[in-house]
Amino acid sequence: MKAYRHKVQYYETDRMGIVHHANYIRWMEEARLTFFEAAGADYVSLEKEGVISPVTAVSCRYKATTTYGDTVVIRVRIREFNGIRLKLAYDIDKEDGTAAAVGESEHCFLRADGTIINLKRAYPQVYEIMHGLIRDSEETI
Repeated sequence: MKAYRHKVQYYETDRMGIVHHANYIRWMEEARLTFFEAAGADYVSLEKEGVISPVTAVSCRYKATTTYGDTVVIRVRIREFNGIRLKLAYDIDKEDGTAAAVGESEHCFLRADGTIINLKRAYPQVYEIMHGLIRDSEETI
């Protein structure tokens, strides 16, 4: 799967001139949505079907600072998926290959009324796409 690229914007930095830590979480979200869109499971379509996928947990370990003008490359892979819960891993590197951060996010799948969805039963086509992404992820690890 193709990596997501993000050019650091000036407004993403803090008074020390480095990227504020909260932006890495935003970049992970951007990369996640792009990852699924490229696979044919974009969130716009899922939401039109009445499926939402909230974040239930997120973590990020910072390895090196990034600054205005840097470009980061974010690789996303599926760590776990059972049709109800999804756990993703993110490698965030500078263009020169320096590790900037690593992160994880966990998600579930819900209907608009908040009830949990098992994608295997409710949306088997999306479930199959996710399993295809797991295979792709294993090949790139």
